[in-house]
Amino acid sequence: MESKRQQKFASLLQQDLAAVFQRDLPHLFPGLPPGISTIRVSPDLGVARIYLSSLLANTGPALLELVRDNSKEIRQALAKRIRKQVRIIPELVFFLDDSAEYAAHMDAVLGKLDIPAETPEDSSDPKTTDGKGPARPKLFADEDE
Repeated sequence: MESKRQQKFASLLQQDLAAVFQRDLPHLFPGLPPGISTIRVSPDLGVARIYLSSLLANTGPALLELVRDNSKEIRQALAKRIRKQVRIIPELVFFLDDSAEYAAHMDAVLGKLDIPAETPEDSSDPKTTDGKGPARPKLFADEDE
């Protein structure tokens, strides 16, 4: 569980990194800049784990390599934006966010399942005696229904 301080710092980083990708360093990303899906910050705010997502299909690994190769330039551009708001500019560690691909994979797997439709005779509750409602439990042995 992240502290409120970590969450606020991650939010600040997310906004400013998006601005860096779109405005300060557009020459790095021909086409669409990467999306920032999540940022996790260490408790001392010294390391930021940034999860990137690509809107273009099959560009994830190439995008990740491009960002990692230019991480020094990205960190310097980020430092220009946030240097008066924070004490330490965090080390940026980039990862590829594959949650969208995983969700699509799980959707495909669930779509392939062959689940038979429920028949009317299966729909009655096994605890009911006449199908009108749940049966009352017998509290005493001599009790009649």
